[in-house]
Amino acid sequence: MQIFVCQSCKARVFFENYRCLTCNHELGYLPDPGTIAALEPVDDDTFAALGDSAATWRKCRNYGVEGACNWMVRSDDTHELCESCRLTRTRPDLSVAGNRTRWILLEAAKRRLVYSLRSLGLPRAGLEEDPSHGLAFDLIASTSDEPAITGHDHGIITINIAEADDEFREKQRVRLGERYRTLLGHFRHESGHHYWDLLIDGSRWHEPYRALFGDESIDYQQAMKQHYDAGGKSGWQDQHVSAYASMHPWEDWAETWAHYLHGRDTLEIAAQLNLTVKAPDGSTTRVTPAAARSFDEMITAWMPITFALNSLNRGMGLPDWYPFVLSPTVLAKLRFVHDVVVATASEAEAAPAAAAAQSQDLGQSQSQGSGQSQTAS
Repeated sequence: MQIFVCQSCKARVFFENYRCLTCNHELGYLPDPGTIAALEPVDDDTFAALGDSAATWRKCRNYGVEGACNWMVRSDDTHELCESCRLTRTRPDLSVAGNRTRWILLEAAKRRLVYSLRSLGLPRAGLEEDPSHGLAFDLIASTSDEPAITGHDHGIITINIAEADDEFREKQRVRLGERYRTLLGHFRHESGHHYWDLLIDGSRWHEPYRALFGDESIDYQQAMKQHYDAGGKSGWQDQHVSAYASMHPWEDWAETWAHYLHGRDTLEIAAQLNLTVKAPDGSTTRVTPAAARSFDEMITAWMPITFALNSLNRGMGLPDWYPFVLSPTVLAKLRFVHDVVVATASEAEAAPAAAAAQSQDLGQSQSQGSGQSQTAS
């Protein structure tokens, strides 16, 4: 996540801001350049970034009508919703007291997830674009007949909207013996299941995955029952990032994926702030954007950052900011996630160039073939 600045007054603004609190200028997130922009009206429903009239934008419907978003949509895009909001397949009944607040909080967490997926160059097709492998979110409430269970099923991520209530979420955290439970954490974890289906299952990564995480073909329901009956496996700290990760290889991947996203996002912010961190051996590391490209550099910066922030939290009488220990095995799993993400982004970036080259070669071949035919005739 970047640190953003209001172009109107140069004050710092946050990713969630829809208005600058210093100069009151209206703001909007522009996905293509990936920045928060001060908005200047072009006409009744079209805007341009301050000082840049080359592109024009419309507010996402959930911004302009609902006041529940701050993302913009290009004027030539026929969809009324932004990239993040259009991924929501089911939203809660907003006529129910408290649901609008819950929905706004959930959408804000989802936008952070989508921002990370964009910055990592990962595929983000929704069900409208790809009915077989697309991504969608159902943000639903429990009813007397059916509980809302947070989870994933073939690209559909369900989030129980009660998780947006601090009291409910904290009770669940304590009841389940978790050290960390947030809305963003839920989105990151469940997205891991989606990307396992998309990037690992049946791919060249499948066997290396099994070598590290285990054979996912073991019975999931039985593993889940055993986990909730007995808790995390004995000695899970040596092999897994959390007790929940020890339940099943699918959950191990999803938990590791979530922690990778935690680290990438935090390191990007640290780089934006030009932070310098001190390691236990006394050496110092300046966190730079380049650190996000090398796993070793990421971990070199990540360890002292977690120590520093945990220490600051303790100074305020708060729980540790990052209450996890990364064993050598967990680091190997995080490295594997990193390799998959980097390779996926590189292949996606290379695909258009390869397609263009293939098209050019085909055109040249057809041209040569046409010339030979004319000569032969």
